[in-house]
Amino acid sequence: MKAPGRFRRFLDGDVWFSFKTSPVAIVSAIVALVFLVCSLGANVIAPHDTQDLAKIELGDARLPPAWSAEGKSTYLLGTDDQGRDILSALMFGTRISLVVGIASVIVSMVLGVSLGLLAGFIGGRTDAFIMRVCDVMLSFPSILVALLVDGVGRALFPNAHDLLAFVVLIVAISLSGWVQYARTVRGSTLVERNKEYVQAARVIGVSPMRIMRRHVLPNVMGPVFVLATIQIATAIIIEATLSFLGVGVPPTSPSLGTMIRVGNDYLFSGEWWITFFPGAVLVLIALSVNLVGDWLRDALNPRLR
Repeated sequence: MKAPGRFRRFLDGDVWFSFKTSPVAIVSAIVALVFLVCSLGANVIAPHDTQDLAKIELGDARLPPAWSAEGKSTYLLGTDDQGRDILSALMFGTRISLVVGIASVIVSMVLGVSLGLLAGFIGGRTDAFIMRVCDVMLSFPSILVALLVDGVGRALFPNAHDLLAFVVLIVAISLSGWVQYARTVRGSTLVERNKEYVQAARVIGVSPMRIMRRHVLPNVMGPVFVLATIQIATAIIIEATLSFLGVGVPPTSPSLGTMIRVGNDYLFSGEWWITFFPGAVLVLIALSVNLVGDWLRDALNPRLR
């Protein structure tokens, strides 16, 4: 009889059953998926091309949403101070925030998992040095670390183009988020390195690097995936904070934080929609991703099943 494939085993497993029986996880995943699809397909789905300056009508600046008396049906959520459609700008801005957030989490995860694996498996001075570096990093708020790295990067490359500015921003967020991965992986590695399968691999002459890569690493990645899911929301919020402060993405590529900062200047003059809708989208993205991460943590924890 043919063995079931991986997809069939996943559908019959505890994780999928936990997802099907959790309404909060289902709704959160749907919301996160909608934002992801709309952001990635903004060039096709967005009703207006906010990237083309020739198509922007300055005479339509600061129009209220379509359901208002002064609104236009072509601008469902109104326009900003430059006449750009808020709905279209949200799609393009969400794409930038998601790309920066996901990329920074991947960099943080690779760096943190590598250092945590070395610290937990090798031990000794290597473990002590890496953990002291983690303690130093934890003594500073993540937003201050990101501001410092971003400021140094802009000072070193004052005339950098947009791509390099994005790289500096991703590095700034990554250096403030790798510590959690390192400490989590170190703790799991300290437990795994004393188990029988690791001792057996050592007896038959397997190299330490191969043991870490082939045997220990797969067994410590469960908490890492949970932490990465939650850290995506944190990275998006940090990126929005940096953009709100004016040191995030370039002004030519506005993200959610930039839109909130621009709308804040018009908030008390009655143009509430310019800052309200980007803020609402940011809250929904962070909340949905956090709820998915909470569900994944419970689903992968055998004590909570």
